[in-house]
Amino acid sequence: MRTDELIREIQKLPVQKRIYVIEKSLHSLRNQEEKKAMNEAVELMWTDYKSDKELTAFTKIDFEDFYETK
Repeated sequence: MRTDELIREIQKLPVQKRIYVIEKSLHSLRNQEEKKAMNEAVELMWTDYKSDKELTAFTKIDFEDFYETK
C-alpha cells in the first residue's frame, strides 16, 4: 500500500481509532529511536571496553560467591 493510500484509509476511520493509530505509530518510532541510540552507544563503548583494563577489572570476581552483610 502506498503512503497516500494509507493516509486516505486512516482518514476514513473514526477519530478515536485515528488517535489510536497515531499513538501506536509514535510509540513504535520512539522504540526504534531508543534502540538505535542504544546500539550507537554500545558501538562507541565497545572499543573502550575491549582495551581499557580499568573497565573490566571487576569481571575477574564475577563468579566468586557474594554474601550480603546485614
